[in-house]
Amino acid sequence: KNACNALLLKVNQIGTVTESVQAQADAFAAGWHTMVSHRSGETEDSFIADLVVALGTGQIKTGAPCRSERNSKYNQLLRIAEDLRSRGEVKYAGASAFEPRK
Repeated sequence: KNACNALLLKVNQIGTVTESVQAQADAFAAGWHTMVSHRSGETEDSFIADLVVALGTGQIKTGAPCRSERNSKYNQLLRIAEDLRSRGEVKYAGASAFEPRK
């Protein structure tokens, strides 16, 4: 019991997007954090950046920005941040992103 505190969500490994969203909801309900991760052999599709923001996970695992398929995710996060900032909807979580969920 209490052996875990986070879910590493690999969308194309778990099944469907719906199943991934449900897995994250279950993890959240258990008080866990979620980190959305890319898979090796990833493409330039930036969907997981959108998913991270939509789920409010605050964390993405996509590796160092040294290849185009990784940069595409970081660039999408920057575009999302610019859009949200322009509407006054950005909140920097700081260290609170790592606090246990209640």
